[in-house]
Amino acid sequence: MCEVAIIGAGELGGAIAFQLAKLDVARTVRLLDESGAVARGKALDIAQSAPIEGFSTRIVGASSLFESAAARVLVIADSAAGADGEPLALLRRLSQLSTESIIVCAGARHRELVEDATREGLRTRQRILGSAPEAAASALKALVALEANGSPNDVSITVLGVPPDQFVVPWEDATINGTPLARVLGDVSSRRLRRQAELIWPPGPLALAGAACRVVEGILGGMRQRVSAFVAPDDSQGRRTRAAALPVYLGCDGIERIDPPALTVHDRVALENAMVL
Repeated sequence: MCEVAIIGAGELGGAIAFQLAKLDVARTVRLLDESGAVARGKALDIAQSAPIEGFSTRIVGASSLFESAAARVLVIADSAAGADGEPLALLRRLSQLSTESIIVCAGARHRELVEDATREGLRTRQRILGSAPEAAASALKALVALEANGSPNDVSITVLGVPPDQFVVPWEDATINGTPLARVLGDVSSRRLRRQAELIWPPGPLALAGAACRVVEGILGGMRQRVSAFVAPDDSQGRRTRAAALPVYLGCDGIERIDPPALTVHDRVALENAMVL
């Protein structure tokens, strides 16, 4: 089992540390924040809950980023001081400590961080991603389940593009219990659902934390999970593009492959417009 370092002990960072500890997929979770003793206090609180929650993950809190050097996965969260400064500068510092770790950017505003870090050569496209789109996909599953009077676990749906204005939801590809969503919901429910979907961004800290943990679990567990994630741009075709939400399969080296669903002409054009600079 590997180590995970969470950078930032704010509300999001603390939630990620707790949820990740309960998954028991990492030997050690290090909660790091330069703002003082907050990280140590939150780590102690989480560690003391282990007998109740039934996990064995070791939780360590510290104020030095040097503690991240041995981590297999770095999760960029939020500072306990409430001011995160310049996240790209933070990534530059972390990259000096370790060049091998996979970076998961957990914040709702981290799309550009994924893009800038890749263009600067801090990580390859496969070894850095943003997990927030998975939180948006989770919110959509909950909305669909409410409309269909079912369980979110039975819903399959993804999100693509650039939030909030250029999110693309391939509704024709969505299913519930394997049945196309259009056959389950009536026109009125479908229209109401699409209006509600416009309000899912940005996700809250607990949803963002759950999404980050799902991504980390996919990387460390080697389960090749398919998630929605911010993926760095691919400029190999001779045009500059933007980082965007895409469905990906995860593995021990980060992103194994991008797996976009079959799109209608309208959705394909919308996604291309969202990604092109």
